[in-house]
Amino acid sequence: MQILVNAKLGMRTSLFLFLPTLFLIAANEGLGQEKGKDKLTREQLIAAAREVMAAAGNCALITIDESGEPRVRVMDPFPPDSNMIVWLGTNPNSRKVEQIRNNPHVNLFYFDASGQGYVTIAGTARLVDDPEEKNERWKTEWEAFYPNHAEAYLLIEVTPDWLEVLSGKHGISGDAKTWKPPTVVFHAYNSKD
Repeated sequence: MQILVNAKLGMRTSLFLFLPTLFLIAANEGLGQEKGKDKLTREQLIAAAREVMAAAGNCALITIDESGEPRVRVMDPFPPDSNMIVWLGTNPNSRKVEQIRNNPHVNLFYFDASGQGYVTIAGTARLVDDPEEKNERWKTEWEAFYPNHAEAYLLIEVTPDWLEVLSGKHGISGDAKTWKPPTVVFHAYNSKD
């Protein structure tokens, strides 16, 4: 009986030491990325980002309020256009409108739980009250929220500066040491990262 107990303790000790070692090896190998795998192209990263965004459906829009604090809310965006510009609709009297007027730098965050991925877009927001644009970018399911969408509906156009994407489904992970995800830059910006 004592030999059996010692054997079980020995196996537990071996597993206890083995599992952390296995984790460290995986971390050094790029968290599951194939060693020597070619870096993904800009087009591949954007295609993966589009899939993550579509699977997520909704996104979070992050603005900065008058005291410099971030404000987050869930939005129902339109799919990104060919330049990855994202359009959203809102009430012209909402706090986000004033926040965008004061500081047009915003972030969008899409999370796809089933595909184990996310996309973050940092960009510049522009408020658009053009009737043609509003008619083009309208969802009939929004009728209850905007019964008079000619006047009580405003568009937000977010032009990306850069995006970051992670996707387990696409085998896209962050840097093994820093966890920084792959980034696509759309035009010059001042990065603090």
